[in-house]
This record gives sequence, C-alpha cells and structure tokens, in this order.
Amino acid sequence: MKFRDGMWLTNDAFSVQYAEEVYTVTPRDDNRAVTLLCPTRKIFSRGDTLNLATVSVELEAHFDGVISCEVTHFDGARRLGPDFELFPHGKPDVDARVSKVDQGSTITAGGLSATVSGDAHTFDVKFHPTGSSKTITSLLNRSVGLAYTPALTTPKQVEDISDRKHFMFTQTDLAVGETIHGLGERFGAWNKVGQNVEVWNEDGGTSSEQAYKNVSFWLSSRGYGVFIDTPDKIDLEIGSERCSRLQTTVEGQRLKWYLIYGPTPKEVLTKYSILTGKPGKPPAWSYGLWLSTSFTTSYDEKTVRHFVETMNENRIPVEVFHFDCFWLRAFHWTDFVWDPEFFPDPQGQIQRMKDANLVNHISVWTNPYIGQASPVFKYAADKGYLLKKTNGDVWQWDLWQTGMGIVDFTNPEACTWFTGCLEKLFDTGVDAIKTDFGERIPTKNVQWHDRTVDPSRMHNWYAFVYNKLVYEALQKRYGTHEAVLFARTACAGTQRFPLQWGGDCESTPAALAESVRGGLSLGLASFASWTSDIGGFEGKPKPWIYKRWVAFGFLCSHSRLHGSSSYRVPWLVDDSSTEPENCTEVLRHWVRFKRALMPYLFAQAEESIANGWPTSVRAVPLEFPDDPTAWYCDREFMVGSQLLAAPVFDEDGAGEVYLPPGRWFDFWTGDEVQGGRWVRQKYGFLQTPLFVREGTVLVLGQEEGEGGFAYEWLTGGGTVKTYGVKEGDRAVLVDKTGEQKGVLEVGADGEVKGLEALKGEWTVEKVG
Repeated sequence: MKFRDGMWLTNDAFSVQYAEEVYTVTPRDDNRAVTLLCPTRKIFSRGDTLNLATVSVELEAHFDGVISCEVTHFDGARRLGPDFELFPHGKPDVDARVSKVDQGSTITAGGLSATVSGDAHTFDVKFHPTGSSKTITSLLNRSVGLAYTPALTTPKQVEDISDRKHFMFTQTDLAVGETIHGLGERFGAWNKVGQNVEVWNEDGGTSSEQAYKNVSFWLSSRGYGVFIDTPDKIDLEIGSERCSRLQTTVEGQRLKWYLIYGPTPKEVLTKYSILTGKPGKPPAWSYGLWLSTSFTTSYDEKTVRHFVETMNENRIPVEVFHFDCFWLRAFHWTDFVWDPEFFPDPQGQIQRMKDANLVNHISVWTNPYIGQASPVFKYAADKGYLLKKTNGDVWQWDLWQTGMGIVDFTNPEACTWFTGCLEKLFDTGVDAIKTDFGERIPTKNVQWHDRTVDPSRMHNWYAFVYNKLVYEALQKRYGTHEAVLFARTACAGTQRFPLQWGGDCESTPAALAESVRGGLSLGLASFASWTSDIGGFEGKPKPWIYKRWVAFGFLCSHSRLHGSSSYRVPWLVDDSSTEPENCTEVLRHWVRFKRALMPYLFAQAEESIANGWPTSVRAVPLEFPDDPTAWYCDREFMVGSQLLAAPVFDEDGAGEVYLPPGRWFDFWTGDEVQGGRWVRQKYGFLQTPLFVREGTVLVLGQEEGEGGFAYEWLTGGGTVKTYGVKEGDRAVLVDKTGEQKGVLEVGADGEVKGLEALKGEWTVEKVG
C-alpha cells in the first residue's frame, strides 16, 4: 500500500498525516514503558496545538531483548478480538527501566534499548543494543502516521468515515545491504526487500504471491526481528515504497509490533517462540514414510491393500497410511462418515492392515467446511454450529463444496460437537488427522457466535483455533507427545500444533524450488516440523523429478508421498522399471537412509523444539549469520546444525551448493572440501548434495530392522562417525521419547568418550 507518489508527492487516493515531533515523553508508573505524544505538525506556539491530529506512541519493555511499539490515533476505538495467545508458556522477568540520557530518554529491556531523541521539533526513535551507540533500526522523520482513503476534502468528514478506510503505519529503516525474510510460508523470492507482501491467508498454491500460512513476523539479517501483533490483514512495503524503509500498515486506529533483538538470528527465533509459543513435539514414528491415496484417484480397500502389500514386498516400510478426501462420500465433505460403497468396514480394514504389520498408523483427511448435501449440514445449522450472515442466514457458497458452510469455532458447543466427531474417528483406529483448508474464511456481512470478535481478525486467526482444537483432541486420546497433524493453514502461534505441509505444488523442478523457499521461510517463524508433497501435487511427475523430490523429502523432518489425480507409489511413476536406480529402488534407499539418520535427526529435533528453531529446511544463515552470501542461499538448507543439503533441480544430475567458510566433508565420499565457495558436481539418484560440518559427531543407526521409525536406535548398533573433530565436540543421545540418555564427547586424545550409553554393536569411524 503506497501512500506516496515517489519521494515528494502524496498518492492522491490518500490523506496522510505524519508524527512530526515528540512533544512530551511520559514514563509509566512502573518505569517499564513510556508514552510519546506526537503532533502531526511541529509545535512552535500554543496556537499550533489546535485543529490537528496527534499520534500516541507507547514503547514498552517486555523481556530481555524485546520492546514493543504501539501507535494509536483515536484511543476510544473498541479493542475487538481475537488476539494472539502471547507468552503461552509464561512471561520471563525483565530488567526494565526508563532513564533520562544526554540524547533524550531511553527505555531498556535487558540487552535492547530504544532512545527517543531530545532534540526539539524532531521525531527520532533509535533501537540499539544496550550500552552501544550502534543502531539496529530507527523510526525517523515521517516514519509514523495515519491515512484516510478516499482522501479527505475537509477535516469535518472525519465525523463519519463509514465511506472511508483509516490506516495506521510505521516505517522502520533498512540498512545498506540488509535483507528481510520470513512472513510465513512464502514461495517467491526468499529475500523480501523490494516486495509488497500482504499477510492474509489464501488458497493460492505454491506458485503465486499468496500464501496458506501467513505469519506476522519477519527476520532481518542485522540480528533482529519484528512480530506484528494482529491477526488482521497487514500490508508491508519492504523497500518497495521508500527503498530504505520497511512500511507496515494496518486498517484501524492502532498498530502494535514487538522488536526482538538476538543478536544472533537463532536467539531472535528463541525469543519469538517465548512470545508466541514453542513448537509442538511430534512423535518419533511420524518421521517415517506417509503414503497417501492421493486426492481424486479411485481407491477402495483392495487398492489400499495392494499399495501397502507391494511396498512391504519391496522392503519399503509405510509408517502412516493416509486416506484422502474420498474416504468420505462425494458432496458430503466433511461429515465424518466413511463411504460405505468403498469402505463397508473401515474399523476392520484398519485393524487388518495394522495386524499384518503393513502399516503402523492411519491418517485421514478433514476440513472445517460442511456441504449441504450431507444431513449433517442441517443438523449443524439448526444447532447454530455454522458461521452466519448478519441477517441470521447461514453463510454459504458453492466454492469447493456445494452449499458449503463453515464450522464456527467461536461457539463452544460447536467445538464440543466437532471434537466428538473426531473421537468417533479415533475409535475406528485413526491416529492422525490431515487438517486441510481453513484459509477461505469470509469477512464481509458475517456474524460469529462470539460477538466480541472482528470478522477481519478472524480470517487468519481461524487457522489457530481450527488446528488447536484438532491437535488437543489427539493429545487427549493418545497423549501429549503422540499427537500429530498434517496442517495446511497457519498463523502466528500454530507452530504449537505440528506438523505443517506446503500445500498444492506442481510436479516440476520450479515447484520443487518453490517448496524449498516455502520451507525456509516458514522455519523462520519457529515451525520446527515441515514437509512438502513428494513428487509434487498437481500433475504426474516425470521419474527423474520424482526421484529428486524423494531425496529432498527424506531430508525434511517429515516425508509424505501425495498427489492430486495420480498415485505416488514408485512403480506407477516409472511403469515398474527394472533399470538401476529406478523409482522403487530410490525410494527404498532414502527411506532406509532417513531411518539410519534418526539418532541424529531426533536429537536435533529435541534441541530445535526447545529453542524455537526449524529442525530441517533450516536456513543456512541461522548457522552462519556472519556470512553475507548465506543470506541469499534459497536453494539449500541445513538439516539440524551439522548437515548441509540441497536438492538437484536438473535432469542431468548437476547439483550446486554453497558451503560457508570452514572445513566440510562430502557425506558420500568423506572427501574434505574447503568452504567459502560454491561446489558443483553430478549426482546419481541415490545421492544429493550433502555435506557434514567440521566438528561433527554423527550417530547413524540401523538402516533396516523392526520397530519402524520409532525404533530403539541407541540399542541396536550402528556407526559413530567423527568429522574433523577436536576436543569438546559432542553429540547428545536421545531415545525415541526424546529423553537424553548420554553424551558422546571427543576427549583430548581425539577418542570418543561416552560410548557405553550405546548398546549393541557400534563402530567408530574417523573422517578427516
């Protein structure tokens, strides 16, 4: 949203007023906040205080490194919900103070301070490390204000602005070379500088500027992040109106955001997760292969049984089998009733698959919409469980489902009913739920059961209440750390309800790259668990792209084969090819590889969840923040802190990866490679660019064996590999529940200590 016409003129569609100076600075009684009274013209005489707008700016210290900024025009405007659930795990203490300094007034929150200039007739707020003059970012001249559209022709028109919109905005400074990342799962250019971004959930696929998962948090390469505290629509001009500023705009009378200082990006994410919630912990079994029926394919018990039996014959263990939409009757989505024509005995079918050890867990698809063809629609409508229009009608449209209504999760009775429907699914043997959709939530002419909520704020927030309800139902049935979703929509805070997948991508190399960028971006909002549809969702993948996507998919925290109109079982992708490195062989290889990686991957997940970091598809600059090149790497990622990987995007097998400075080791050959440069070479389908960081103690378990992915990897034997280690380098050992069982640490003699925590036959290999 551009309020300016270039640098000098105002966009003629708007009336814009800026905070021109700080007239007074008033500390709060507890000395943890200050309020700035900011007129929209400079005050040189008493007469200048008349007939003008003022903006109130409140700066508040919350905890170490976190200061909020709230700008308000008319303070009498109602504060409608819903609001983000902040500090869900408790609020830390803060060393906060407000003090007079030579430069003006300073508010301090531990290691972060904000100084308001004391110069007359100026508006200048600098955020800086406490005790340092180095500026992190600033609010400078004409950086805070309000706007009306259509433009006012007389101030009296403010008496009734029902025919106008009112906006609040701030503009934080962008430094030379600064890059901006995050804002949810976004599939376009990873560095957002130069882009206009709207934080507004939409079902737009992976090849557009729209996003399923909009998170109002962005991360700067300068060691800070900003969380915008509203689930309402947010418009961001990121160096795209003024090249040196990041403009944040919301409709309404208030805008509040939290500046979070690290100074490292990993510390920023940890503090963000304290503010909005730590990632949830998915069970170990969920890291295994999820096999789906795909979307519009035709399947019944015979088809499903054939798939899992053939996978078993090919020694490809299926951890979770997923029934997509058509487990339900056509036009009856979602009424929780199995289609009796294709699944006459769903509970028996599920039990037979589990008893035969063909699959360990079952997932089914659902969404929060109900088509009117189902008798359940009338029941829910009569009970008041569906979203209504302001005239009392049930809100409906024919997009996605005929006469579709939306479950109103602001109604406690609707929540109880929906939970009861889920519990009946659990009774049939269902262990996990794919929570699809939740993006297309209307905002016009609607009335929620809870009349204290703003329909516009409910649009993004719906993702939170929907996924929270389903996740907590799973927790109640199966245990706190046994619950797992496969969720498509999200907003700030939904990292608490894992896991998320990347939505509808095409079966192309470009879509694979889009998915990598989406995972990188979402990880920068403390989402520890994420994946994509292996092989792509739309279309039928060529065998080579399927195999390259398999390699990527099994280096993600979670791994699912899923398509739209075609199956993703490997023998149907390459017509049962018997050539070397065929699709079946490649899938078996990467499933086994990931199983062996579980001792490392699950330990990394425990650390990531505790700290609010992505486990895999972790942006390289989280580990190498001082490397400028790392902030531009959007085709590669870290798997935990020690492995760096990249997909192969070319049919000829050419792979390319940037290695930050330091010693690296090719995982496949053990060859040492010096970093600080790009590495290019060709890879077969049983490999992908994968490098091990110097100082790594890598624990690899069995590639095959009993117990699926939740096996006892500390007792069954395996290999401990050390890569260019020195004294003190270590690896934490955790079991399948995440409990720490020991530490392997390199001693002064270069030998690994603590091996007694491992049971079975283990070998130690030294690389480099």
